[in-house]
Amino acid sequence: MCAVALCAFSAPGARAASVQPLEIVTKSGVHVFSVEMATTEEEKTTGLMYRKELADGKGMLFDFSPEQEVSMWMKNTYISLDMIFIRADGRILRIAENTEPLSTKIIPSGGLAKGVLEVIAGTAQKYGIKPGDRVAHPLFNGH
Repeated sequence: MCAVALCAFSAPGARAASVQPLEIVTKSGVHVFSVEMATTEEEKTTGLMYRKELADGKGMLFDFSPEQEVSMWMKNTYISLDMIFIRADGRILRIAENTEPLSTKIIPSGGLAKGVLEVIAGTAQKYGIKPGDRVAHPLFNGH
């Protein structure tokens, strides 16, 4: 764990390598987000740590292939987030809304997830995003 903390601490301004579009299909329509991909261990460990802001419509998509139980936390994360846990078929499994900044409390997926989308807190409520809604992105099989 020590080595992981050092990696995360050494790159406070690190950005994920690529930005891709992601769509969430809800009852109210299709909502498009621009997401940074977190695919390497370092990117997944660092996530959105140390960021002071995250614009509406932006986010980070964590690739946890293959589908597995996933646990997240808010350590070194200054902004409240909505964490959207997504199954391999692209359906939303669970949403942890308005997460507590800087908390080390574990936020579990509550089932098997292939990806986790982190967006600014209040996004799920604002756009009516619910468990069971479909996420369209190449990471998921169901689109």
